[in-house]
Amino acid sequence: MLAYIALNTSLGKYVYCDNFVITIEKIMKVSIIKIGNSKGLRLNKSILERYNIRDAVELILEKGRIILKPLDQPRKGWDEAFRTMHTNQDDTLLIVDVFEDESFD
Repeated sequence: MLAYIALNTSLGKYVYCDNFVITIEKIMKVSIIKIGNSKGLRLNKSILERYNIRDAVELILEKGRIILKPLDQPRKGWDEAFRTMHTNQDDTLLIVDVFEDESFD
């Protein structure tokens, strides 16, 4: 259950409680702008930098809310790490991938 508690709404702040964790968030008003035949939101540079948003976000539609979430990149940097491992000859197999008792007949 999510409980909302108003706090100093003149400053645009609110508090919500979820699983006994209280978080203070900033409410911002943004304008919907025309982009060609569509409409969109404009986010300022400080928000983009703070949340590490580059080219795309995850859009979540949830119970009357629209949530923009930065895309997770769980494998970011793996290419460079693999190149470094190869350079250091750390990319050898730990277990032989073909066992002596295997036959490929």
